[in-house]
Amino acid sequence: MINPNKFSIINPNKSPVFYGYVVLLFGSIGVLASIPGQTVGVSVFTDPVKDALGLTRNQFSNAYMIGTFLSSFFISRAGRWFDKFGARFVAFFAAILLGFSLVLCSLSVNISNFFSELLNVQSALVPFLVITVLFFLIRFSGQGVITMSSRNMIMLWFDKNRGKVNSISSIGVSLGFSVSPIFFNYLIDSNGWEKSWQILALCLFIFSFFILQFYRNKPEDFNLKPDGSKIKQTEIINVIQPNIDFTLSEAKRTRAFWIIGLILAFNSFFITGFTFHVVSIFESQGFSKSQAISIFLPISVIAISVSTLCNILSDYIKHKIYVLIMIISGFLASIGLWLLAQPIGVYLLILGLGILGGLFAVVNAVTWPKYYGRKHLGAITGKIMSFLVIASAIAPTIFSYCYTIIGSYSYISYINMTLLIVLFIGFFKVKNPQ
Repeated sequence: MINPNKFSIINPNKSPVFYGYVVLLFGSIGVLASIPGQTVGVSVFTDPVKDALGLTRNQFSNAYMIGTFLSSFFISRAGRWFDKFGARFVAFFAAILLGFSLVLCSLSVNISNFFSELLNVQSALVPFLVITVLFFLIRFSGQGVITMSSRNMIMLWFDKNRGKVNSISSIGVSLGFSVSPIFFNYLIDSNGWEKSWQILALCLFIFSFFILQFYRNKPEDFNLKPDGSKIKQTEIINVIQPNIDFTLSEAKRTRAFWIIGLILAFNSFFITGFTFHVVSIFESQGFSKSQAISIFLPISVIAISVSTLCNILSDYIKHKIYVLIMIISGFLASIGLWLLAQPIGVYLLILGLGILGGLFAVVNAVTWPKYYGRKHLGAITGKIMSFLVIASAIAPTIFSYCYTIIGSYSYISYINMTLLIVLFIGFFKVKNPQ
């Protein structure tokens, strides 16, 4: 067996508290470390970067779509890497890759000019291809691998208290995501977009060291059980699991896998498209940039409240009800986008996105081990992550073309509500496979 403490001076068996709480802290920071690769982190860079590269909004959105879509083909493989190599090494290399990718992003104009001169081509195709490749790298490593490995690691260290622990993690993560646009905007205003990406890359390189020191794959590696009890010597060889461990192929044969996966993908689609074009969406209705960015604060307050309450309750009630509430909140947010020019539209949008985001944090973290067990968690969540990545890939382009061709972002609501009606019909036969 590979030494689970390799390259680290930290020994979980000597921790004065259950080491799962250390995992909770650093795993939550790991999810926050993915922000530069998330749409909420990229969106603030959209306007200055596309202008510097000489790309239109549609071209930039298409590059984001293609890069993100390509990354989805590798996310499922990363889930299998998680099951084979564990969260520690997978997250470490993902953090290094994301940091390196951000450095390249900061040099994207220079890289584009280099290839333009080398190939003697003065065309938007060159910067388009350059930023597409860079989007592939940051979306794969950031939105995909770091997020999945950090969140799954936390879930592996807890069972009965999984919901309560996830509520703690969700509070910090939601706060971090909500303030990140404001913080990134400040970085750009103070240092320029190139140096801002380099600062974020440096933070990731530093955090990769902490991943090696504090991340641990699962409690059984240290003769511990989830939630903190010791494994007796007679139990070391054969630890009895409370749930049936479904393989990915078995999970895909259940209705719950698809309905839950698709409502999570819907959340990813809506949030990504909205966040990516948030300034343009609000400006099209007469709002300022600061007003557009400020919408994330009330959304996060609602999301944190919903996430905290529902995480705690998730240890005691059926998760099926959460899926229904996500569908309803999706309808509210879609109507809010449709009526954004009116005050009621803004309130519905904030309320809908807040509830949707809060429940996303619960369902995407707690439901999978609760429904399908822990053994193949990486493969199952990796496949679900590919759904989310594909949804987030196509969202910015659909939003962009909806605005530039039809003339308004409000028509996205028709797409949203069509999908939600299908999910609402399929919801009624969803049940826990356990």
